[in-house]
Amino acid sequence: MKELKKYFDLQAKIYEYFGYIEDWTVIPLEDSTDMYWILDKDTVLFAKTKEKLLDEGSELYYSNTLYNQNYLLKNVYYGKEYTMICIDTQTDGNKFLQIFDNNKQI
Repeated sequence: MKELKKYFDLQAKIYEYFGYIEDWTVIPLEDSTDMYWILDKDTVLFAKTKEKLLDEGSELYYSNTLYNQNYLLKNVYYGKEYTMICIDTQTDGNKFLQIFDNNKQI
């Protein structure tokens, strides 16, 4: 199946871009490149618009906790154009490698 081969080739290229090494747990990718975002200590805040993200009292933005595990070299992987953050949604055990566009970082 060509699609499966392409999928794993693309995943390997994404991991290589960020210098991410998959180890103990397989964590799925999450495309958040359309979101504005702020990295605040152990949390990433994000929203569709800059206004929603900066309106602290409105709660019109989302937040995820950074995911820490001994086998991960780090939880924030900066690339030239994109940043990948290992996050824990704090819901149903879901963890993701959430990818953001650096041009949308506040």
